[in-house]
Amino acid sequence: MRGVPLLEVIDTAFPGRAAFDVAVSRAVLREVATGKRPETLRLYRPDDVVAFSTTDLRRAGFARAVRAAHGAGFDAALRLAGGRAAVFHTETIAFAWCTPETDERSGIRARFARTADWVVRALLRLGVDARVGEVPGAYCPGDFSVNAGGRRKLMGVGQRIVRGAAHTGGVIVVGASARVREPLEPVYAALGFEYDPASTGAVEDEVGPVSLAAVRDALLTELAGEREIRAGVLHPATLEQAARFEPSHRIPNASGHSARSEAEPSEDRKG
Repeated sequence: MRGVPLLEVIDTAFPGRAAFDVAVSRAVLREVATGKRPETLRLYRPDDVVAFSTTDLRRAGFARAVRAAHGAGFDAALRLAGGRAAVFHTETIAFAWCTPETDERSGIRARFARTADWVVRALLRLGVDARVGEVPGAYCPGDFSVNAGGRRKLMGVGQRIVRGAAHTGGVIVVGASARVREPLEPVYAALGFEYDPASTGAVEDEVGPVSLAAVRDALLTELAGEREIRAGVLHPATLEQAARFEPSHRIPNASGHSARSEAEPSEDRKG
């Protein structure tokens, strides 16, 4: 469509390779920043993983938190954005929205607001009383979280900026909210963060059974009016770059130490 921005959408996931999955989004971000790829949205079904931040890594209880995640049957990886630990599992939808930016810092709040509004509009389509705002006691609290009726958090979002681009990423809990609470209770206890399990919900808790496909379709429908949507692919060069980034997102053991990422100008934010 002439005059309408192009958005490539990628649904490829990497089950059993949590750190590589994060590294793929980072590689896509770099390609968007350097003009090798247009605005790109990864919208996919993730694996079972607790995504820790560098803030978590510096906490005294980080090693215990990683063991708690593993004990609950979840992998662990270091996420791209800041904030606190968040849970992804197979009944959630992960998103990683990479946008080219000429002044990446000035648009931080606008990108958070746009993303939250996008998710709210999609969930309203499905009958959810979706609202933007922090829920007391929620995991990874932020002003641009999306909740149901001001009671239960359904979506969390974080942001990373690099020169020339921004990554706005997060997770929408579609079903099985208990599988978010199960690892988060011991993980947050180990990290020394407050967490109220009652603050965590899922779309199905609000409207009954709903498929991942239905939520994904609602999300894409909301974007279709403002973007020309095209299926995107992960090229071999993208995956090769991701393989180089992968070690810096691994948490190979519960020692509390992790490989450091390769130097590149960046800044993490949470919503």
